[in-house]
Amino acid sequence: MSDNKHVRDTLGEGEHYAGLILGKDGEPDHHLVLMGGEVAEAGWAPATSWARALGGELPTRRELSLLFANLKEQFEREWYWSREPQAGHPHLVWGQNFASGIQTVYGRAFRGHARAVRRMPVE
Repeated sequence: MSDNKHVRDTLGEGEHYAGLILGKDGEPDHHLVLMGGEVAEAGWAPATSWARALGGELPTRRELSLLFANLKEQFEREWYWSREPQAGHPHLVWGQNFASGIQTVYGRAFRGHARAVRRMPVE
């Protein structure tokens, strides 16, 4: 059985397979799964806690790019949090605008949207 088929067979209700993220800087490759549900009008800390309560995490910037490319229709045309603070400015966090496709930073108190992801190692 192909690895992609195995991942697709493990999707829970409301989940969508986003694709493969190639490892960078020594990290392993992984499959990315968009989990069901969304939170709106949430600062970064509450969004992070929400994702963890689901058993997932906020996506990285690279993962947000993949989600925009492959599952844009699963998102509102809004700005979504990543889990990545801006280097040198920990009070700012990166996110993805799902209307325009650009990535920008906002302060942690900004009230944005969030989706959770889970990662499955490539076997």
